[in-house]
Amino acid sequence: MTSVPAATSATRKSRPQINLTVIRREQLSAHMVRIVAGGDGFADYVNNGFVDRYVKIAFPQPGVEYPQPLDLWAVRETMPREQWPHTRTYTVRWVDEAARELAIDFVIHGDEGLAGPWAASAQSGDSIIFTGPGGGYNPDPAADWHLLAGDEAALPAVAAVIESLPSDARGLAFLEVESDADIQAIAAPAALQLVWLPREGVPAGGSELLVNAVRNAQWPDGRVDVFAHGERGYMKGLREVLFRERGLERSQVSLSGYWAKGRVEDDFQAEKKLPIGKI
Repeated sequence: MTSVPAATSATRKSRPQINLTVIRREQLSAHMVRIVAGGDGFADYVNNGFVDRYVKIAFPQPGVEYPQPLDLWAVRETMPREQWPHTRTYTVRWVDEAARELAIDFVIHGDEGLAGPWAASAQSGDSIIFTGPGGGYNPDPAADWHLLAGDEAALPAVAAVIESLPSDARGLAFLEVESDADIQAIAAPAALQLVWLPREGVPAGGSELLVNAVRNAQWPDGRVDVFAHGERGYMKGLREVLFRERGLERSQVSLSGYWAKGRVEDDFQAEKKLPIGKI
């Protein structure tokens, strides 16, 4: 891997390190795997109250010797940045405080990427180290209806939001996936319509399905609360729909690019500070 690990403004206090153990791996769909983790380190995990909570999983670089036990913040203070473990950002799909477990869902595309191949082969007893959680969104309880949109990278976050809604919530959810084999069960309120958008061969990040679905939908009456996350180009397209075409206020919308076509996360995170990365 030639990319340089992403810089961070987080600190040991704001994003503490959590060391967990893989308990089991579940195949959710053709291209998504769930890792359920727990163990003694679960006592260090503290929920932050946000539905879109996420963590940054650390992947030590091959060939680099790290002091053991691995202390990510000590590494960042004492080792050159090009030797830091790479990090990948993932939503915490659910937390079970009683069972002392949490779940993280991973998109799998063969040997592509860093986190996906790890998740595909993870076994009970393997370690998983991350910092967090971060987050910043909760559904607006005063909204008349909810609009959710995302690709498979955002599917865990969108699903977590959907399952946090009250049983009488109304709305539309548009979820782009690779194919029908990637549709999975989500416990949605009865009045929230789930619309799956299979790309059927179109590469991820190269489809117009998600933007067009939101643009052409029959929007219910009333004030909407929007959660739209996913590929950066998709989010730029949705920004035009939501703000320019529909005239929504910024306070109504949570819009975030999770990844960019053709970029690994380290490069994507660096670009977020540049004009190309602005949404």
